Amino acid sequence: MFNPNPSLVLIAGGGPVGLACAALLASHSIASVVIEADDGFCTGSRAICLSRRSLEILDWCGATDAVKAKGLPWTGGRSYFRADEVLKFDMPHDSAQRFAPMTNIQQFYVEEYALAAAQNNWPGLVNVRWSTRLESITRTASGVEATISKNGQSEVINADWLVACDGGRSTVRDLMGLQLRGVQYDGRYVIVDVKQKSTRLQTHPVERLAWFDPPSNPGSTVLMHRQPDDIWRIDYQVRDGEDPVEAVKPENVLPRVKAHLAWMGEVEPWEPQWISIYNAKCLTMDNYRHGRIFFAGDAAHMVPIFGVRGLNSGIDDAGNLAWKLAAVIKGQAGDALLDTYNTERRTAALINIEFGTKSTEFMSPPHHGFSLMRDAALRLASSTSAVRSLINPRQSLPVRYPATSTDMHAASPGYVAPDARINLNGVSHLSQLFGSRYTLLCFGDVIHMDGVQIVVLDTTTDKFGDAKLGYEAGAQTTVLVRPDGYIAARWDDASAADIDDALRHDLHLEAGYASV
Repeated sequence: MFNPNPSLVLIAGGGPVGLACAALLASHSIASVVIEADDGFCTGSRAICLSRRSLEILDWCGATDAVKAKGLPWTGGRSYFRADEVLKFDMPHDSAQRFAPMTNIQQFYVEEYALAAAQNNWPGLVNVRWSTRLESITRTASGVEATISKNGQSEVINADWLVACDGGRSTVRDLMGLQLRGVQYDGRYVIVDVKQKSTRLQTHPVERLAWFDPPSNPGSTVLMHRQPDDIWRIDYQVRDGEDPVEAVKPENVLPRVKAHLAWMGEVEPWEPQWISIYNAKCLTMDNYRHGRIFFAGDAAHMVPIFGVRGLNSGIDDAGNLAWKLAAVIKGQAGDALLDTYNTERRTAALINIEFGTKSTEFMSPPHHGFSLMRDAALRLASSTSAVRSLINPRQSLPVRYPATSTDMHAASPGYVAPDARINLNGVSHLSQLFGSRYTLLCFGDVIHMDGVQIVVLDTTTDKFGDAKLGYEAGAQTTVLVRPDGYIAARWDDASAADIDDALRHDLHLEAGYASV
């Protein structure tokens, strides 16, 4: 029998979301056991694009430096209709930002770096059980009793909380008789990792490339991303009626890859590293919280790969849940705070599904009518700028959470707090200060609160004026930022009582925050 400490969290699934959640919990001094059926990190590139928001979240557990050292940042991309460029897009990016809008890096690196950060920074708080399966769960008054097995040997774990990060085929979801609801599309894409030691590869800009009806593969759609380790990630649409089992056989995959690379002028030797197949799904659970059990990542929602919202929304789930769960475990917040995880992250999932649906219907038209409209837009895009927005892939961006505030500022409650260059004890960017506790940004008079990090943004700290501009700050503006970098409240002239009341409301406390 495994006897956990009272604050133990059981995490089902040792993929990027589960390991990020474990690392973030560790940063709040909360122990976890992670169980994963595979014997180690995933194989193949799988998810390949980390958003700026994901890098900010991973930075809170110390994983970002490794990602930056390995990853390839990018800011935009191009789309082609046949051989003609019809769109060149750039994502919002300026000098106030610490990270590029997107960074290409294989999923197994994200898993490795998140676990290494937790083990290096908070030794003993994350216990990963590889080659371990979840057999059963029983909900108890104080948590969850889970039976796990490895090599035919069973064990019972008693934990206070369970976080299901076990993917689209979630065992936890199945054991609880819960379902994902939504739409699954018929169009399939073959995914191929190709390794090519090519001088030309190193000179290609890192960007998102898409071809509709390319001469190399007429009638198909081809996506390409350059990755670390001399890897091309190539996704191409499977022809209608093609058997998915046959579609992933090397003898059917490699000629199509060869044709496209040769058409691009890439004739140097290459070899496949990984082949898989995928079809778009727009699915979500009705509720991401069931008492002391939570669902995150693909276990909670599945979105199409177009716009790279899958992994990034899962990392955002972990960033939202970890601090809330830690606050409740430590007695710093009311249990109702955990209900906001479902409210906020399901809202985000529905928005991601809305964008994902639009992208999927463009990338992989569900019927002939959509194909006609798509091709008409592509034909017009080369000569008509007004049409180009229709083919923009709309990459992943942070979602605004529901808020009662009617504040119309860009930096108002419900939004992610804008980053800014600052000069504060060796800290170069404001986002580096988030992640562990509430932060009060004071552009005027300083108000001190117990347990709240105070950041004075005067002309010395905000030496470039990024913060004043990004927050549209007045002489006495004060902004309260949650541990996950989202804005909780904003005032033009705040008092200590205002801030205490906002903290109490945000944390669902009956008494004032200062009394905790």
